[in-house]
Amino acid sequence: MSTRCSLFRPRSFMRSLLSLLALCLLLLSLIYGFIADLSPRPRVLNDIQTLHRHNINCGAIYDMDPVEVGKSLIIRRKHVVEDTDESLFNFTSDCPSFTKSRGYDDVCVSEEEKDFPLAYSMVVHKSAWMVERLIKVLYSPSNIYCIHYDQKSSPQFISAMEGLARCLPNVFIASKRESVVYASISRLKADLNCMSDLLGSEVKWKYIINLCGQDFPLKSNIELVSELKKLNGANMLETSRPTQVKKERFTFHHEPKEVSFEYQQLPVRTAQLKSPPPHGIEVFSGNAYFVLSRAFVEYTSRSEVVKDFLAWSEDTYSPDEHFWATLVRLEGVPGAVPRNQPDITDLMSKTRLVKWQYLEENLYPPCTGTHVRSVCIYGAAELRWLLSYGHWFANKFDLNVDPVLIQCLEEKLAEKQKLFQSATSNSCKG
Repeated sequence: MSTRCSLFRPRSFMRSLLSLLALCLLLLSLIYGFIADLSPRPRVLNDIQTLHRHNINCGAIYDMDPVEVGKSLIIRRKHVVEDTDESLFNFTSDCPSFTKSRGYDDVCVSEEEKDFPLAYSMVVHKSAWMVERLIKVLYSPSNIYCIHYDQKSSPQFISAMEGLARCLPNVFIASKRESVVYASISRLKADLNCMSDLLGSEVKWKYIINLCGQDFPLKSNIELVSELKKLNGANMLETSRPTQVKKERFTFHHEPKEVSFEYQQLPVRTAQLKSPPPHGIEVFSGNAYFVLSRAFVEYTSRSEVVKDFLAWSEDTYSPDEHFWATLVRLEGVPGAVPRNQPDITDLMSKTRLVKWQYLEENLYPPCTGTHVRSVCIYGAAELRWLLSYGHWFANKFDLNVDPVLIQCLEEKLAEKQKLFQSATSNSCKG
């Protein structure tokens, strides 16, 4: 009995109990901290850098670390509502605070970048913060950026775009804007409106690149400059002989009609055959996105042949997907691709990487985000694949699908910008 009692020592028991309580508190604090890390930091209007910056290790995401990738999936499942268009407008009401907080004042420009300015045509209609982040990751004071917002966009979005143009001296709103109808001539005209303004600007840009609001670069600005110099005046875009199905897009007259799904209006094929293309032009097929030299844009902007072809394309389906692909095949245009040259497919052209659902497993690894109309909206687990594939831009990205991927792309591109600048220039000019 006395032996049993001697094993129970009050002081020893209390010490053990306190140690157990301390351990429990430590575990609780760790769990709480982990949950807090997964949540975006509080909104602070005067410090935009804290907005939706997730506590994630992008290096580990790039290396496909299963723990960090799993953490990104937890963040994604929280369905964080991204910042509103109105919040960007409010922030740009104080331009000095906005440009300082977002780092526009500290952008380093190498001599190579300064001597090779780029122009951007950005046709956008929603998600103001996504547009801002796209501009920011591509931003250089030597470049120039034209924003064409859809006339149907919300007042909050339009105000946010106007705010960006007010705060950034080399960002401006297109002087003429379209009410863009999907797959219609208005989408093509939106880019043409920006092109006209960009040709009239004081910036003597070398190449123009067009983007939409769900694009994101896979190369930093200095890398793009280096790649574009290698083109030596050539253009970069898809241009292929059309399939029979695609030929119907421009051999029949199309009329805009109301439809019952998300686009509300679409060009619909009629039974009326169109006349052949003017000037004996052979029509090629491609996509809406391009990298074009200044010489090409200047030439086509004053060409009567091009004007006639544009007018002929008015009643076709998705004319932006054959207009540029055809023009680049015309004899005599700067950087022309000869008509007898083999097809340049979307995989060969580096302008835009798109992952199609029906080609996954065969040409691409599976989409780790989600699909919209058979197109992958990328997830964080595709970070390494995107950066190593070789294309200059990719589509599609969505902050509401995977904000971690966009944050990590921003971080990786900033690292590459500094690395390439240090290797090519001894100093930068802000």
